[in-house]
Amino acid sequence: MRSYPLAVAKLLALLLAPGVTWAGEAVSLETDPVLARLVEETLAARPELRQAEASLRADRERVSQVGALPDPVLQLGIQNDGFQEIAIGKMETSYWLVMLSQTFPWPGKRGLRSDVARRSADEGEAALSRARLGAEGDVRRAYLDLLVARDRLGLLSRLELVWRKSADLARARYESGQAAQSDLLRAQLEQNRLRQRRFVLEAQEHTAVQRLDRLRQRPLGEPIATSLSLREVTLAPALGDAAALDDALTRSPELARARSESARTAAAVDLARRERFPDLTVSAGIMPRGPLDPMWQANLYIPIPVWGGSKQGRAVAEGEARSEVGARGAEAIEAELRLRVAERQAAGAALADTVRLYREGLLVQSRATLESTLAQYAVGRVTFASVLEANAGYVSDEEGHLGAVADAERLAIATREVSLDPVGLVAGSGGGGAIPGAGSTGGSSGSAPAAAAGGASSGAQSSGMAPGM
Repeated sequence: MRSYPLAVAKLLALLLAPGVTWAGEAVSLETDPVLARLVEETLAARPELRQAEASLRADRERVSQVGALPDPVLQLGIQNDGFQEIAIGKMETSYWLVMLSQTFPWPGKRGLRSDVARRSADEGEAALSRARLGAEGDVRRAYLDLLVARDRLGLLSRLELVWRKSADLARARYESGQAAQSDLLRAQLEQNRLRQRRFVLEAQEHTAVQRLDRLRQRPLGEPIATSLSLREVTLAPALGDAAALDDALTRSPELARARSESARTAAAVDLARRERFPDLTVSAGIMPRGPLDPMWQANLYIPIPVWGGSKQGRAVAEGEARSEVGARGAEAIEAELRLRVAERQAAGAALADTVRLYREGLLVQSRATLESTLAQYAVGRVTFASVLEANAGYVSDEEGHLGAVADAERLAIATREVSLDPVGLVAGSGGGGAIPGAGSTGGSSGSAPAAAAGGASSGAQSSGMAPGM
């Protein structure tokens, strides 16, 4: 019996030694140099961004084209009397013809055409902004997935050591006749289940690395070293509701694009109204006749809008309808954006409270419960099942804390990205999911982890984190 307290002390040291410290200098993903480098490399290398930039350049080049005058027309010709010979200089009606024509759009048309093209290019600029925000968001999400996988692997490694020591302790007590064989078998079973879960987590880690390599155009599988743990991250302070809404309305590419589209269609209506007025074509020419005096002519061509009711008039009606579409589209996106901001503000507050509860309450209480249970087990006052259950409760709270921090960071990524996707809290932020080593060990502690695991299958209950986590 005297060796048991020492074994229990080793168990306690293995599980609690890597505890989180939240005092001192704040640790944030925003200051992580690894993430900053990955974002920079992605923005410099991602072909989708180069594609959007080329498309924007093409749109910008159209502005001067549509505002330019039509090309002048040079007309060369000959008029001759008879087919027997060239009669220029002999017959008064025989001559060479050199004529130059130029069409002049009705005043204001060129400016309006340029304005429509310019606003169309503004829509392309909004598309480029969305591509950049999306690329950065993809990197941040993949990096967060990598950190989560590695933190879970770290937690799994701690659990593997704990279960190994637990198996040794159970074996010693079983061999001395002070414990049931089921204690030893359960410890060995949990060790195998943890090995199974490691395969899944290692695959998730590898997938996250590959996704980051693809985003920054590197060979798939190129290693990425990280030093940050989400368990140490300090959540960024939230903006006030008014400031968050103003930021979203200012930076949203979708809203900027919708507003540019609305302005473009409004300018197109003005252009359609101006199109009712005809363009004027002026031409002048000279007709040399050899030794005879040259002839000359000047012309003014004015199109007559005979079919204006079915052409120019309908174009105005079409433009007004499209302008209505653009205006209502901008209103719809703004309303959607206001909803998403409100959802993120509410979800962010809930997640911040959840993380604070873990760090100031649940983790502290779970640690104290585990310490007390281990101490009582050392003197034979509780069963081995109670030790395993206290261990499961503490680790479940650690996993719940990790999930809540990850959810809060995902929400921050969506805010930075000005995403219009619906906001939803995953089960992990509630802190009650099945996690490595959190299976029921017999009896009921009444804890949230045990209650959450009660409805799961035996494998998910004991072997590790929920498959979707």
